[in-house]
Amino acid sequence: MLSVYLLRHGETQYNADGNRYCGRTDIPLTDKGIAQAQAVRLQLQGRKLDAVYSSPLKRANETAKIASGNNLVIADQRLIEIDFGTWEGKRREEFVAENPTLWNNWSEDPAHAAAGGTGENATQVVERVGSFFAEMQQKYKEGTILVVGHNGINRLFMAHKLGMPLKNYRRIVQHNSSLTFFQLDENGEFTLEKLNTTS
Repeated sequence: MLSVYLLRHGETQYNADGNRYCGRTDIPLTDKGIAQAQAVRLQLQGRKLDAVYSSPLKRANETAKIASGNNLVIADQRLIEIDFGTWEGKRREEFVAENPTLWNNWSEDPAHAAAGGTGENATQVVERVGSFFAEMQQKYKEGTILVVGHNGINRLFMAHKLGMPLKNYRRIVQHNSSLTFFQLDENGEFTLEKLNTTS
């Protein structure tokens, strides 16, 4: 059974600035984001991790290094945030006002609608993240790993594994640098044990 500590990166300026959509924009953590990652390090103290993985983007990779106390973080492209297309760098109210149809399409059927009209759809996200975790199951059959990703990909993956319609992924909350813990058995069955824990 693979055990996974799943983390969303710490706060960035985009998070602080009205939650601008930050897909592939490669920005660092704020001072608050660094402090959040340091708090996770205290949570993980004394827990054995077989490996630490992160998205290649700075905000996730930096969080992973601080939270694990380990600079040997393996960046994996499959953990990168959703490509948000034309929504990148904008607040939701801004891009909905510009083109409400794009948001309606995504809200109703993200499995097939491209985010921001030119980005990824949710099926593509779930497939690439699922591919990562399937590989981890084989590599660490009875292991424990820390994975630092992003709000969008983490929620879509969990919604899929919990059997939820992908359009309901926003009903799962992922706070910055709050630990989620789940297990995947040899058949890929997903058991969510903790969500957004800070203790």
